[in-house]
Amino acid sequence: MPANSLSLIRVIDDDAEMRESLEFLLSTEGWKVRTYPSAKAFLDADDMMVPGCMLLDIRMPDMSGLELQEVLKKKDYALPILFITAHGDITMAVDAVKKGAFDFLPKPIDDAKLLQSVEDAVALDWELRSHHQNVDGLRKDLTTLTPREREVAELVGQATMNKVIADRLGIAEKTVQVHRGQVCRKLKVRSAVEISHIFEAMKR
Repeated sequence: MPANSLSLIRVIDDDAEMRESLEFLLSTEGWKVRTYPSAKAFLDADDMMVPGCMLLDIRMPDMSGLELQEVLKKKDYALPILFITAHGDITMAVDAVKKGAFDFLPKPIDDAKLLQSVEDAVALDWELRSHHQNVDGLRKDLTTLTPREREVAELVGQATMNKVIADRLGIAEKTVQVHRGQVCRKLKVRSAVEISHIFEAMKR
């Protein structure tokens, strides 16, 4: 999809020159960009409800890009992540992709590849979000859940922790994790936030 004002590209990098360079490149192509000098600054200020993607430096002081990825997974933050990597970080970047990152961009960054990857990542984010706006599709997806998966899904959508869900339903926490994985697969989602959106959409 082309750049549009409804999408936001987040650039998280402790290198001011890199942030400015990426912001200039993306802005020139029509993207709305917001930069952050650290993972903490990003966590404190970003609005995950705004569609788009993240350009994340893999090595940063205090909290690295990989550590931020883990934090976001625990928070069910589902925006596509594009890691920015130095040559020696390629192995780490490949591992990050295996853990769910959308792509990695080795330095020096190829502008054309970056722009294409950003466009693809944002398109994916919009596709996943738009799917949840289709109530008929949502209703059909919900019917594929077993009664237990539906119970787990509703509690996950209420931001209930796995341990609390396990206690409430009288099952093992590991069983909750299995059900949660099945729920995400059947509903085509990646986070508790998206599950919450589904149940909210069904109330309208």
